[in-house]
Amino acid sequence: MKRGVILAALSLAACATPATRPGPAPVIAITIDDLPVHGPIPAGQTPLGVAREMTEALEAADVRTAFAFVNGRWTETNPETLEALEVWRRAGVRVGNHGWSHANVNALDPAAYEEEIARNEPLLETLMPGGDWRWFRYPFLAEGDDPAKRSAVRAILARRGYRIAAVTMDFSDWRWTAPYARCRGLGDEAAIAELESLYLEAAKENVRFSRALARSLYGRDIPYVLLMHTGAFDARMLPRLIALYREQGFRFVTLAEAERDPVYRDDVDPGRPAGLQSLERRAIAKAIPLPPRTDYAPRLAAICPVEGAPDVSP
Repeated sequence: MKRGVILAALSLAACATPATRPGPAPVIAITIDDLPVHGPIPAGQTPLGVAREMTEALEAADVRTAFAFVNGRWTETNPETLEALEVWRRAGVRVGNHGWSHANVNALDPAAYEEEIARNEPLLETLMPGGDWRWFRYPFLAEGDDPAKRSAVRAILARRGYRIAAVTMDFSDWRWTAPYARCRGLGDEAAIAELESLYLEAAKENVRFSRALARSLYGRDIPYVLLMHTGAFDARMLPRLIALYREQGFRFVTLAEAERDPVYRDDVDPGRPAGLQSLERRAIAKAIPLPPRTDYAPRLAAICPVEGAPDVSP
């Protein structure tokens, strides 16, 4: 009788035990595009100040894994931006190639696009002598408007020894750049507070969006690669953004660590046939419904409107 009672108790205990244990903490690699300038920059601020603010935020948060992508033409048209790049270099932030002038591959033939890539390389070698700077991030995330061009550019990257930096988390942070410059120009602190709230809301919503897609596609969290930019508003928000990711359970890893995961194999290696570029496109191809996501563009356009004010693209 005692044996039966004991077995029953063990059975009940087993039923009360969760069937699965919590998985490992999700990881994220921060990548920052458009060094040394992503604008418009509010009056009174400079690329040098933005660089200092962002690198100090990374250091204060003990995030030493960020990777940044450079457009070298600014050092020719605006030589003082070299000092901003020097700030990133001294902070130990790894850098890669974002094309000389942030040109869209769809506007160029492959030979001209190779020149965009090659022209950036002496500057990258100066910033990371002997380092692993042969990572390429396509401007606008555009990889070619037809299969032939996409294959030709990938062949160029393979021949030049590059890996491609894919993106799997992106809340279009660049959309806050112009509204912030407008609001600063108007001195509208209430509007700036609204921008801050929307920025964090968008980032948090994007975490849910990307993780839901990854779990639908792969049955697990993948190492995520975040796209952001070296803008004045990103600099203002970076401490809170890092805190948000930590609150969501993330730990920070390097780009190379993240993209060693098999899900990135076709993205990273330009010698392989090109696959679908994003989690969204992969989900659509498999008829997986996309989670709901807010379009913040109309709300941002309505904040501190200034007739004829420029917008900015990623």
